[in-house]
Amino acid sequence: MPVTIKNNETGVFALGGLGEIGKNMYGVQFQDEIILLDCGIMFPEDDLLGIDYVIPDFQYIIQNKHKVKALIISHGHEDHIGGIPFLLQQINVPIYAGKLASSLIRNKLTERGLMRDASITEIDEDTVIRFRKTSVSFYLTTHSIPEAYGVVVKTPPGNIVFTGDYKFDFTPVGKPADLHRMARIGEEGVLVMLGDSTNAEIPTFTKSEKVVGKAIKNIIQRVEGRVIFATFASNVSRLEQVVETAKETGRKIAVFGRSMEAAIKTGKELGYIKDDNNDLIIDARDINQYPAEKMIILCTGSQGEPMAALSRIANGTHRQIAIQPNDTVIFSSSPIPGNTISVNRVINQLSEAGANVVHGKINNIHTSGHGGQQEQLLMLRLMKPKYFMPVHGEFRMQSIQADLATQTGIPKENCFILANGDMLAVTNESARVAGHFTAQDVYVDGSGVGDIGNIVLRDRKSLSEDGLVIVTATLDYANRSLVSGPDIMSRGFIYMRESGDLINDIQASLKSAINRRLNESGATVTERMIRETIFETIQPLLFEKTERSPMILPVLLDVNKGVRKRKVRVAETEETKA
Repeated sequence: MPVTIKNNETGVFALGGLGEIGKNMYGVQFQDEIILLDCGIMFPEDDLLGIDYVIPDFQYIIQNKHKVKALIISHGHEDHIGGIPFLLQQINVPIYAGKLASSLIRNKLTERGLMRDASITEIDEDTVIRFRKTSVSFYLTTHSIPEAYGVVVKTPPGNIVFTGDYKFDFTPVGKPADLHRMARIGEEGVLVMLGDSTNAEIPTFTKSEKVVGKAIKNIIQRVEGRVIFATFASNVSRLEQVVETAKETGRKIAVFGRSMEAAIKTGKELGYIKDDNNDLIIDARDINQYPAEKMIILCTGSQGEPMAALSRIANGTHRQIAIQPNDTVIFSSSPIPGNTISVNRVINQLSEAGANVVHGKINNIHTSGHGGQQEQLLMLRLMKPKYFMPVHGEFRMQSIQADLATQTGIPKENCFILANGDMLAVTNESARVAGHFTAQDVYVDGSGVGDIGNIVLRDRKSLSEDGLVIVTATLDYANRSLVSGPDIMSRGFIYMRESGDLINDIQASLKSAINRRLNESGATVTERMIRETIFETIQPLLFEKTERSPMILPVLLDVNKGVRKRKVRVAETEETKA
């Protein structure tokens, strides 16, 4: 259904973040002005083989780029800023973000050579950005990173509030949330609230970050050997507490991982991480100059990322660090959905190497940056929105938070559980779903953006499960003869040396079938005919013998023309179906 917004309506939509954790990107549209809110990535599930990130589908924005006035960033986590380089490759939009988020974004854009044309304006809780018909203001919240803001987009029909990621931490690390401003925003009137749903299944308040700081200190004080501390590089509040603990326990810190190094550098520049004498954080190359009981190794890899520092330490491939018997490894994070298997694998490798591993929420070493049900109820009470749209969560989380909203007096018909691409059109008197635009996942891997479709993913899955069989044959098409072959090679399917009988059966069957096709009377024999013969012969034979369906790659050579085709789509391609 096409999108139809009337002139007196404000449109509210999501390109990512609904029905999922991550890929947060929302928008507010009034007539010819669009304000974008965040632009994040989502980490791939285990079945998305070879995919590095999932990013939002920018097509709606590209089609309406003349209306886009700003990209507003709520805070500096990857699921809110990670997609910005990919967006700026499509359109150039002014970016407004806090100092910390701005610094993190600049690092990303500089790495990709995009900083020259980018426009980044730093904001704080007192900033007001004015456009011809709309304006944007901010309020400070508490999250697991400093400078986390809620956003208020003022439109003629009413105010749209985006909570960003938040919790109500009454003993925070850093500045407290501005509860008074939240209450004033609620008193002024909120037309629609887009509320963080991540922890809607948790009935209580989320633990304070200060509780985690005390737990970290207690654990490190008891450790006799080296401490290897793994967390998100963007969790600056956690990094700040590790640094303070190092001061109090007389330890030095060595930093490993490019993103962690950048986060420490940015945190020091902005005053969140304090190394007063510039001797607390040492050069990573000097770790062997200090006794083990005086060292904290701060590293990336808390999500089991294969190339991160901790994974390489765990599997013994790190150039500088090997696990020692008295090492204690602290995972100060919870696995992102899809990463549990990878995290468990790293934990097992570390344990097998002799390390003591402290992980998960054991001993209060991690707390969420998202509020539970009690905090969500408090935010709803403060804001008192007329219409409510739960965001940043899977469907069940959105549904639970919509139920919470009804408990605060918001009518059920005023709560909208939407999907990415749905357009909610509101006035002070009405709200309706005003159509839908395409907002599917876009995959990013080493080869590029958006060129990885379902067929490619299906082929990768097939290769990972059943392997590959390559059939090589040389033919003389003019004289209808098989000159040599067919030869069989296997990768990831069978072990050739122990499967001689199967290989011989395949070769005999293929040779007979190819010769029959070559000797058929009628039209000229083509390469396509031979390929079809190979598929029709080998697929049922392999399944009968092995109950597996490997990918089949024919490589056919013509003695008169050389290699006819080196790269052939195999199995169920559109061409072979025709």
